Amino acid sequence: MSDPEATIASPLDVLERKGKKKDIAALSQLVNEHGVERIVVGLPIHMDGRRGPEAEAAEAFAAALGRATDLRVDLIDERWTTLEAERSLREAGLTGKRGRRRKQHVDAVAASILLRCYIDRGIPEA
Repeated sequence: MSDPEATIASPLDVLERKGKKKDIAALSQLVNEHGVERIVVGLPIHMDGRRGPEAEAAEAFAAALGRATDLRVDLIDERWTTLEAERSLREAGLTGKRGRRRKQHVDAVAASILLRCYIDRGIPEA
């Protein structure tokens, strides 16, 4: 989530996947609760630049989310975000967590890194 001026990106929450319909409903609820104006979805591209089935699934999910919320959904390359998130947590001394809880922390930080990159590149006009 970013602040209204789009200068700061920070984690909001981590949602567990429960299927496309339930995921879109949960995200739609967050959109309404927080007055979201635009959505950014990570695009999982292979390190060599190829788009695989994961990228196609992300594109389909982003399109469905856009239809459900009536908002613009932008996709951004998410390569390196998890590695950067893990490095960031390690540097902050937060390496002790294991399992699902650790994954949630990494995912939350990776999402904020993704949004920060989107903001830093300059938000495209609506």
